[in-house]
Amino acid sequence: MFPLSKGKVSKQAHVGLPDGTVEEEHGREAFDGRASHLYRTHLPTAWVRIDGPLQPRAYDLNGVKPPDMTEAAGDWLRILHNEDVSIYVSRRREAMPYFLRDADGDLCYFVHHGTGTLETDYGPLRYRAGDFLVLPKGTTHRIVPENGGAEETFLYAIEGRGEYRLPEKGILGRHALFDPGVLETPEPDPHDEEGEFEVRVKRADEYTTLTYPFHPLDVVGWQGDLCPLRLNVEDFRPVVSPRYHLPPSVHITFDSDGFEIGTFAPRPTETGDPTALRVPFFHSNIDKDEVLFYHRGQFFSRAGIGEAFVTHHPQGLHHGPQPAALEAGKTKEFADEYAIMVEADKPFERDDALAAVEVEGYSTSWAKGLGLI
Repeated sequence: MFPLSKGKVSKQAHVGLPDGTVEEEHGREAFDGRASHLYRTHLPTAWVRIDGPLQPRAYDLNGVKPPDMTEAAGDWLRILHNEDVSIYVSRRREAMPYFLRDADGDLCYFVHHGTGTLETDYGPLRYRAGDFLVLPKGTTHRIVPENGGAEETFLYAIEGRGEYRLPEKGILGRHALFDPGVLETPEPDPHDEEGEFEVRVKRADEYTTLTYPFHPLDVVGWQGDLCPLRLNVEDFRPVVSPRYHLPPSVHITFDSDGFEIGTFAPRPTETGDPTALRVPFFHSNIDKDEVLFYHRGQFFSRAGIGEAFVTHHPQGLHHGPQPAALEAGKTKEFADEYAIMVEADKPFERDDALAAVEVEGYSTSWAKGLGLI
């Protein structure tokens, strides 16, 4: 296949759009497959009404109250899921009085806020806000918040059925985005205690309880290439271009089967060419569901979204910046934001807990910004 050019177009994607147009990228396999750019005279997101199962949605997770928020022995709370990945929220002040062994998949805890210790078979990892804590499937662990309950540990947990892997970085080289040397792995810290210790094994979303007469974290040493690790978003160094707006796929941080996790980190905008787009371009991401968790900063692609909000854009619907962001982007020189993206091959199903924290009017927020409704 070779690129064709018909009608009023820009020869370079995301640069020098024809007057009076907006650009939409219609592509396959997220941003890795074949694509065309359509130059429209109206925002493709500016529908005035939307009916049916496909809906762009936003949620304020500050209002979600998982069981572990009020009970030390309580569980986390699932909010979205498909066959490959499930997303949970945990808001814990007290140490887990049990240990967890997840046999459903690898875990990636993202620490929205809080400090403490992740205790594991392999040894402890200290955590703070902005940390990714990645645990291989079946790792025995528990979360121990700091300060005796004075501070909440808010975790956005991403459970994948496949293994987490570092993404292929191609011609960027293996030290791009983050150098593997910044990854922290645990040192053994064996416990020698007697008593009754509860280990909950999660399999098929059900729990089996194991009771040990000794402390389950009794490992005196380990070697191999499968272990927990910690990465902070401040160690993520995004790839940017001063003259071309790069697609979200360049921010992939961890890869898994059926989905990827990406990190949007503070970065300069495209100030090297006054005709280059400085905000995310409109796209019809037909092969992926996109879920974005907003961690910290000023989220310049849309208004009304705060910290710990989540947006979900399903396959089949366009998405892109709000009208006000398009205008502000013409002069914006820096994007000061941290957000965590999950792009999944299979559609997400919403769990009941989200209905109560849905942001009203989000599905038509682009038309409102234009004064159409």
